[in-house]
Amino acid sequence: MVSTPSPTLQASSGGRGRPGETWVFVTAGSLLTLIALLVGVILLLTLNGLSVFWPHPIARVTQNDGSVLIGQAWRSEAISQDSSNTDAVRTRTLYRIGNRRELGSEFQWVDDDAVKSIEHPPEVAFIERLEWGPALGTIRGVKRAGVPLTDVAVDDFDALDDLVEEARAERIGALAPRVDEASLIATLELSDRRTVEIPLAAIERIVPANAYGPVDRVLSWCASFGRFITENPRESNTEGGILPAILGTFLMVLLMSLAVVPLGVIGALYLNEYAKQGPLVRFVRLAVSNLAGVPSIVFGMFGLAFFVYTIGAHVDATLFSDKLPTPTFGTGGLLWASLTLALLTVPVVIVSTEEGLRAVPRAQREGSLALGSTRWQTIRTIVLPAAMPGILTGTILAIARGAGEVAPLMLTGVVKLAASPLVDATPPFLHLDAKFMHLGFHIYDVGFQSPNVEASRPIVYATALVLLVFIVILNLAAIVWRNRVRRKLQGSTF
Repeated sequence: MVSTPSPTLQASSGGRGRPGETWVFVTAGSLLTLIALLVGVILLLTLNGLSVFWPHPIARVTQNDGSVLIGQAWRSEAISQDSSNTDAVRTRTLYRIGNRRELGSEFQWVDDDAVKSIEHPPEVAFIERLEWGPALGTIRGVKRAGVPLTDVAVDDFDALDDLVEEARAERIGALAPRVDEASLIATLELSDRRTVEIPLAAIERIVPANAYGPVDRVLSWCASFGRFITENPRESNTEGGILPAILGTFLMVLLMSLAVVPLGVIGALYLNEYAKQGPLVRFVRLAVSNLAGVPSIVFGMFGLAFFVYTIGAHVDATLFSDKLPTPTFGTGGLLWASLTLALLTVPVVIVSTEEGLRAVPRAQREGSLALGSTRWQTIRTIVLPAAMPGILTGTILAIARGAGEVAPLMLTGVVKLAASPLVDATPPFLHLDAKFMHLGFHIYDVGFQSPNVEASRPIVYATALVLLVFIVILNLAAIVWRNRVRRKLQGSTF
């Protein structure tokens, strides 16, 4: 006979969840919140970072007072509310009008209520210059050595691009000739009907955004993004590309990893395999764990005092005395910055490696020793391969933290604009003493030190997106390697 619970008992227990069910919902909600925040950050960087390369339409705005403005709509905001009509909110739009050299300002606010008409004429072009920011207007003619070219139509942008390529031969390095020295000159009509002359050698590209179709817009976006990745910066880092910053970040992370992984693994091996366990070893482990929480600027001060002013000064006095008082290694550079970040991240590697070493069964060690192997042979052939996933986990965490640190680099070698390349054909090919650019510092410099805040804001988003992708690629490469090692170890146990 099967007994059934009383209705009273069913009613009292049916309204309650199982023990711990509330915390299941709390933890699941917390995870979903974190995922939503992460997705939001990625979408913010992606949309704002990639949109800067899109050829936005160029508007010709005619206002009620008859004035004309040519520019790209940048953003809009509410400015006031009509007291007689609470539903009516006045707005204004910020236009990027360019022509900073000619008009004195690159942006201009326009009250939307004062706009009479907005047109998008196909002959208006966005002209990216080497300096003074972009120029917006209508090309009215091209002259070669003072003689107008009648065989080139001003709306034939393919022919104009060919002339720009021809004029680039007149550049001296990254500088363009003056108007009185250039052989090819374009006449540009601005929004106020004024005309200015621009050497074609001073033009990077001409973008007739209003004349583009969908395919042309996509191709222009790809070309612009490619230049951003492969070119050097210009105009106080608000124009051009970020190639030196990408290269500097990659080399710094590479040197940091080459220094921190052996140092961290050796330290963890000694603490876990050789050192006699006792109060002193426990104190060292506690100190290592606490080092992970020390502010990064403290490591930067240590790197400046120890690596730059102490070791670097002795290296200069010993090996480069003929160049003194000009320092070679006695100043900030790629090597000292990498070693400083290695010290910053070494606690992470030590802790992760120790966890991996403890996960190796003691029976494997004892079996190897019983067969006559030495302790080092046991560590090298049994312990280290089995602990490799933990070591790679520490490497991943170290790369993720080191690649994004900026404060220590400001004291040990990072600069706004690197004067000399880190890698070239001159021995020793990799110049460890050279100052370098970094993506994180580039974001700080463009976002907080640029005088042209509106123009530099999209560059901040784009650079942050590149830094995020850079860190993700490095981490994915390490994760793939770790998973392969883990599968290999699991397969070798059967």
